[in-house]
Amino acid sequence: MAATGAAGLVLVAALRFGQAVDDTVLPGIPSAGAVTEWTLPVLTTLSRVLGVLTAGVTVTAAFLLPGDGPSVAAHGWLLLRRATWLALGWAATTIALVVFTVSDVLAVPVGQLSRPAVLSFALSISQGQALLLQAGLACAVAVLSRCGVSRSLAAVTAVLAAVAVLPPVFTGHASGAGNHQIAVSSLALHVLAATLWVGGLAGLLLVRRHRRFAETAARYSRLALACFTMTAISGTVSAAVRVGSWQALAGSRYGVLVLLKVLALLLVGVLGAAHRRRTLPALRSGRRGSFLRLAAGELVVLGAAIGLAVGLSRSPTPVPQELVEPDPLVELLGFAQPGPPTATRMLGDPLPDMFFLTVVVAGILAYLAGVLRMRRAGHPWPVARTASFLAGMLLLGAVTGLGVARYAYVLFSVHMVQHMVLSMAVPILLVGGAPVTLALRALRRPGDPQVRGAREWLLTVLHSRPLRVLSHPLVALGIYVASLYGLYLSDLLGTLMRSHLGHLAMLGHFVLAGYLLFWVLIGVDPGRRRVHPAMLVVVHFLAMVAHAFFGFVLLQSTTVIAAGWYTAVHPPWAEPLLADQHLGASLAWAFGEIPAVVIMLLLVRQWIRSDEREQARVDRAADRAEADGAEDDLARYNAFLAAASAPSSQPGSSQPEDRN
Repeated sequence: MAATGAAGLVLVAALRFGQAVDDTVLPGIPSAGAVTEWTLPVLTTLSRVLGVLTAGVTVTAAFLLPGDGPSVAAHGWLLLRRATWLALGWAATTIALVVFTVSDVLAVPVGQLSRPAVLSFALSISQGQALLLQAGLACAVAVLSRCGVSRSLAAVTAVLAAVAVLPPVFTGHASGAGNHQIAVSSLALHVLAATLWVGGLAGLLLVRRHRRFAETAARYSRLALACFTMTAISGTVSAAVRVGSWQALAGSRYGVLVLLKVLALLLVGVLGAAHRRRTLPALRSGRRGSFLRLAAGELVVLGAAIGLAVGLSRSPTPVPQELVEPDPLVELLGFAQPGPPTATRMLGDPLPDMFFLTVVVAGILAYLAGVLRMRRAGHPWPVARTASFLAGMLLLGAVTGLGVARYAYVLFSVHMVQHMVLSMAVPILLVGGAPVTLALRALRRPGDPQVRGAREWLLTVLHSRPLRVLSHPLVALGIYVASLYGLYLSDLLGTLMRSHLGHLAMLGHFVLAGYLLFWVLIGVDPGRRRVHPAMLVVVHFLAMVAHAFFGFVLLQSTTVIAAGWYTAVHPPWAEPLLADQHLGASLAWAFGEIPAVVIMLLLVRQWIRSDEREQARVDRAADRAEADGAEDDLARYNAFLAAASAPSSQPGSSQPEDRN
């Protein structure tokens, strides 16, 4: 309650100081009125607080608290029950937020709004669609929290609650900023990290009477440190995009609010350091008072930071006019239209995306940390695997962050190259690194068998029924082929290109679909189905045929794919759309040849080794049978063949009676 009160007080002060609320009604100027001006930010704050609490209690129940075998413990069950009501309140607040947002956008008092206007906004406008999606996800969280007590179901509920806080992020200040590849992704990471940080702390305080509270607090401390780091980095990047310059940071009201938020972040960081140095050791010795007092103060400061964040979202940004690109394509692309492609521009004119940059950096650091832990324990790890994984990660960062990513927005041919690299070259290199095997060997087992650490959750996923279905060779092949035909032979490509979230989802799907297929074909990690290499050769051959036929279809096509998008962004120096599309089809056809041959050679090698292992097994069985003086299966089978091939009529042999 204290944190919510702090958020409310700071929100009012931030709105006044940032000039985000102006309830003055001027004659002849339409206005939504003072009720909407003040209720809208209050509802926004309440929605965010409820979302943070919902995510926090579900994460605490699923991941932080010890369980009871396959089920959550009693305290986890109570948290899930609270999550039901929090999620329902979150959904109701978000629906109310839709109504007041329509009032604010149309400058019409709430009492004068018509139902068609509200429905049209919720179903047709991106901001309304995001709020409606958030309300739907919150309702799904409420339902799932009552569907059972298994830890796996609780984990799914927690992940869904964390995802539900993100949809409105893609329609705020960042979505309209230049270079929204950085702005939107950094803000999304910032909101997600802050949600887990603040919500986890709130959930931790709700189970303060748990008999193993000290161990739970220690696990939360590790989560909080990671979230603090991500919040600080992503917040800095997001603020830099929206503020624009150091002068604007110090000389604008928006910049002052940003500095206050930075100050709150630093204060919470100091409190977190005090937790790790003083209160956590005291908590392990049974003294809870100092920890609880410091945690309550930390939660109040974080609540105030939420109020500042809502105030910032309602305040005008101070980006100088000279930084505003007059080109209308900037709002659509997030950057000015590039010039004719050259090697320097393709590689030296970067367009980094915060999401993929985070994935690459985190993936490389985690992999190297695992290799280092293996070597310190005296266990060797092949250098070739390390080189393969690092090469895959670096290639992923290059194709999504260098100049090729900029040209992939405006040229179908470059987009197709990006697709082929992400769905073939990157997955093959990542699979060659065997990251799952490394994780299972390097991650430590928790001392408490009732606690699921990262290794236990990874094993749960590997042994789950959904992964068993997905890892079937034909299912993996179907997903991979659908990525080609479903995307380009429909209107889906143009729809995804117009949305930053859709674009991220598309590129991520390329990598995941390719990784799944090649993990099934050539992977060495556990969790895969045990399939004979001969069947894998057939599956790979079918993938090659589907890929080649796809290229042939595009080469023969006379219809421009995603014509609405590529017509809008088509550069004046580029070839005609259909010619560029045929170039992309040729590149797609040619690009698949080398990886396909490499995979086929690896599969044939696996087939040969499989036959060699089977022959060695049979030879060992024969040797054991000979040593025991008995016939083995092979000897009996050879005798049967010999008897079957013997002449049917021999001296003294009996003939079968003719019954006809």
